[in-house]
Amino acid sequence: MKEKVGFWSAVAIGIGGMVGGGIFAVLGLAVQLSGGATPIAFFIAGLIALITSYSYAKLTVTYPSPGGTVEFLNRAFGRGVITGSLNILLWESYIVMLSLYSYAFGSYAASFFPHHIQFYRHVFTTLIIVLMTVLNLMSAGVVGEVEEYIVAFKVAILLFFVLAGLWSIDFSRFNSHIPSALRLVAGGMIIFLAYEGFELIANTAMDVEDLSFLPKAYYTAVGFVIFLYVSVAIVTVGNLPFQQIINARDYALAAAAKPFLGEAGFTLIAIAALLSTGSAINATLYGSARVSYIIAKYREMPAFMEKKVWSKPVEGLLLTSALTLVMANTLNLSNISTLGSSGFLIIFSAVNLANLRLRKETKSNKLITSFGFVTCILALITLLSVTVKSITDLLILIAMIGSAFAFESAYRVFIKENA
Repeated sequence: MKEKVGFWSAVAIGIGGMVGGGIFAVLGLAVQLSGGATPIAFFIAGLIALITSYSYAKLTVTYPSPGGTVEFLNRAFGRGVITGSLNILLWESYIVMLSLYSYAFGSYAASFFPHHIQFYRHVFTTLIIVLMTVLNLMSAGVVGEVEEYIVAFKVAILLFFVLAGLWSIDFSRFNSHIPSALRLVAGGMIIFLAYEGFELIANTAMDVEDLSFLPKAYYTAVGFVIFLYVSVAIVTVGNLPFQQIINARDYALAAAAKPFLGEAGFTLIAIAALLSTGSAINATLYGSARVSYIIAKYREMPAFMEKKVWSKPVEGLLLTSALTLVMANTLNLSNISTLGSSGFLIIFSAVNLANLRLRKETKSNKLITSFGFVTCILALITLLSVTVKSITDLLILIAMIGSAFAFESAYRVFIKENA
């Protein structure tokens, strides 16, 4: 018999999904936008994640399914063009996350080669995507078996970073570079994707011992990560001058460890980042390939994405990896972060709206669910108003969102004509 998932295992899955490569990748970018108020930005982003986790908890308990988000949207809105487009946008958002993790891996690896950092970032970014794709083709279980230990290691390293750095904080730095309220919220939203992994708990619903503990698992996982991220932000801003964080924003966490842990601390955090982002790439590749498989099962993507080779959704995996390679090597960190956070804010808005629509079945509080929907929409508007600075930025975002709707619309016309 398959071993059932208990409460703490479900919490670990949620924490592991959130504490992936996001915190290592976007910390410097958050400081650039939010300055001395970066801990508040992380807290704001965490609150939106916590409110949205209420809808996920209610929907997961009512509609347990390995399909998770895809299942919830289809339950609420049916299998139409809008739902199919949102599900494809979800898959695209996972590709953006993979690009972010790969970019972070390449940046931390390249930090050991300071004289040719851009060249080596591309080299290591490409290598890790290829390596993890091959690993998934051969046996994703190899890394899966040690994933819990990797999660424990990276959380332990971050807690060590916090505890060691608390004693040398310069509190005057929190009064410098204070942004406007709009820019502060935008700083929180550009790092929102660092919280997105909590929804992976939904995919465990069919394997848990008791569905009733899942809401508590959601809230425990998100609450712990809010505490962890805010603490990391406090130590980073309090120990490293603002300009130094900006200069090293692609590997800011390792740079922030230098003042109180020296070169050994830089190396330790960089290694933790490599392990963390590497395991996150593996897990996200594994999950996103299966998301494309589930969407194809719902007939919202072409049937070839549903085909399995060696009991694995190979076509979805290879397409996901190819798109990740292109995105991670052509877009900058700000573009990738904006795309990822925007994609998940749209998806989470839709999930909150789905729960609002199904509130009688899920026995949900209308006020909380409505608040979750409104905050996600307002957060998205704030993010875009600050981070979209050129027509190129806007076109990249439109391309991602528009391609999901265009593909789904064209695919449905094709199916209808060939029925």
